Amino acid sequence: MELIDSHCHFDAEEFDPDRDAVYSRALAAGITAILSPATTAATWPRLQKTAQQYAGIYPAYGLHPMMSAQHQPDHLSLLEEWIVREKPHAIGECGLDFYAGREDEHKQRMLLKGQLALAAAHDLPIIIHARRAVEDVILLLRDYPTVRGVLHSYSGSLEQAKRLIDHGFYLGFGGPLTWPKSQRLRALVKQLPLNTLLLETDAPDQTGQAHRHTRNEPAYLPEIACTVAALQTLSVDDVAQQTSANAHQLFALP
Repeated sequence: MELIDSHCHFDAEEFDPDRDAVYSRALAAGITAILSPATTAATWPRLQKTAQQYAGIYPAYGLHPMMSAQHQPDHLSLLEEWIVREKPHAIGECGLDFYAGREDEHKQRMLLKGQLALAAAHDLPIIIHARRAVEDVILLLRDYPTVRGVLHSYSGSLEQAKRLIDHGFYLGFGGPLTWPKSQRLRALVKQLPLNTLLLETDAPDQTGQAHRHTRNEPAYLPEIACTVAALQTLSVDDVAQQTSANAHQLFALP
């Protein structure tokens, strides 16, 4: 079984003590590629260096909405410079996060629009974070009809999922899908076509049920694949094969 982790912050400081061991466990678990999105401009060099050190780690550069206070006006132009020079497989992580309110909504929207414009201009997929903001993201995407990507850690409705799929987006699912209390999310995945799904860990965050209250890591991705397989009454191999093909298709992986 070969799997692709479509969203893992492999450069995160939480992995500094044992990154080599985390990487080895991922390989042993059948993880053949990891998309590692950035969160701030300050972390881009660290991500770049980490990806150069480990085969199969593919960086994406972006500006995360939860770190909007750290983003400066010139970071969008700096991001374009990185895109041109580094030729990443995606832009992100970016998006909207209104979990704590909408005090910085204007800045979040400005940054997301800027990154959507870069995705359109450079023909790159985009990795979008949307917490309590799925509808806001869908409405913004209307102005960028050619932009494709993934809504990671998807938490919206079936109707919203269909609109995103129609726009050319995949939907990412990770640890929360394995939680027994996530009945709405599980019911949703039962109804979605497998060729629209991506598997992710969001490590070191969002650990699955089998490893709750511990640090997450890419080696736990098979837990997500098994959950999807059970929900859709498919073999785990079928889920692994199709979701990996989805990731290859979206991110143009080698």
